[in-house]
Amino acid sequence: MTRKNNILCRTTVVAALLGGAASQASADVVVKIGHVGPLTGSIAHLGKDNENGARLAVEEINAKGLVIGGQKVVLELDAQDDAADPRQATQVAQRLVDDKVVAVIGHATSGTTIPASKIYSDAGIVEISPSATNPAYTQQGFKTAYRMVATDAKQGPALADYAAKTLKAKTVAIVDDATAYGQGLANEFEKQAKADGLSVLSHDATSDKAVDFRAILTKIKSERPDVIMYGGVDATGGPLAKQAKQLLISSIVLAGDGVCTEKLPALAGDAAGNVVCSLAGMPLAKMPGGAEFDAKYKKRFGQPIQLYAPLTYDAAYIIVDAMKRANSVDPAKVLASMPTTDYKGVVGETQFDSDGDLRHGVISLYHYVDGKQVLLDIVTR
Repeated sequence: MTRKNNILCRTTVVAALLGGAASQASADVVVKIGHVGPLTGSIAHLGKDNENGARLAVEEINAKGLVIGGQKVVLELDAQDDAADPRQATQVAQRLVDDKVVAVIGHATSGTTIPASKIYSDAGIVEISPSATNPAYTQQGFKTAYRMVATDAKQGPALADYAAKTLKAKTVAIVDDATAYGQGLANEFEKQAKADGLSVLSHDATSDKAVDFRAILTKIKSERPDVIMYGGVDATGGPLAKQAKQLLISSIVLAGDGVCTEKLPALAGDAAGNVVCSLAGMPLAKMPGGAEFDAKYKKRFGQPIQLYAPLTYDAAYIIVDAMKRANSVDPAKVLASMPTTDYKGVVGETQFDSDGDLRHGVISLYHYVDGKQVLLDIVTR
C-alpha cells in the first residue's frame, strides 16, 4: 500500500469512528436545567455553594443514565450569576428562558427571586428557589413558583419566640438591610415580638453594602435593649456583631438564615459567640441523607457545605422526578406534574402546598461556640 493510500485509509476509518460517535451523540437529548445565584459580590460563597449542590446532582444523574419517553437524556446545568442584584436577576432569567431550560433552580435571595419569578411565570417554566424566604414570592399567584425552605412568616416568629420565652427578653432594637429578604424577615420578627409582649425600642434600616454600623449601634447602645435583631446576610451581619462588641454592647444579636453560615466566625470574630441565628430547614446532621451528602460534597468540591447546597441538590432531583412522572422534557408537562411532588431526598420528604410552599417546614436555631455552629433547638411551626 502506498503512503498516500495508507493516509486515505486511516482518514476513512477516523471519519467513520467520528461519524459513529456523532450519530450516538445525536441520539441523546440534551436538557438544560438553569441555576442562578450570586457568583460575584459579598455573598458569592453562598451562591457558589448552591450551584455546587445542583451540579453534584446533575453529574450523578448523568453518570447513572436518564431515560425519558424512551429517549436517553443528558442534563446540562446552565449556571448564571445574578450578583444578588434584582436588575441583573431579571436579565439572567430572560437569558435562561431564551436558552430553553426545562426548569430553574434559584434564585438565592428574595430580592432577586421575586422580580425574576414573573419572567419564569410568563414563560411557563418551573422555578424552585432553595433559599428565598420572603412570603411574597409564592403569594403572587404564579403556578411556576416553588421553594425548598420555610418562609420568614415562620422564621421571624421563631426568633421572636426564642427571644421572649427562652432569653426572657423584654426589649429589642431591630435593624434591617433594606432588601426584600432582610426587611421582610425583620418585619415578621417585629410582628411576633409585639405579640409576645416585647417592647420594640427602634427599627433602623441600613443597606446590604454597609460596612460601618457604628452610628446605628451607638444609638442602640443608649437604648440598652436586651436583644438586637438584624435582618440581613453574613457579609453585613458579621461586621455588625463585631462592632457591637467593640462598643461594649452586651445585647444578644438575633439573625436569620442569611447570617447563619459557617463563614460568620471569620466575619464576626469572637463576637460570633454573641449571635443566635436561624436556618429555614433541618440541620445537616439531622437530615436523613445529610451525612452521605456531606461526604460526597466534600469529596467532589474539597470544601465544607456553606448552607443550602443540600436543597439545590434535592431540587435538581425533584425536577428530574417531575420529568419522569410527566414522561416528558416539555417544560409545560414538567410544570403540570410539580403539584403532586412527593420526593424523598437528602432533606427528607418534600411535598408542596397549593402556593408552592413546603407542607412541612421547620426552623433550626443555632449559636456559635469556639467558632463552631452549634444547634440550640428545632422548631416546627
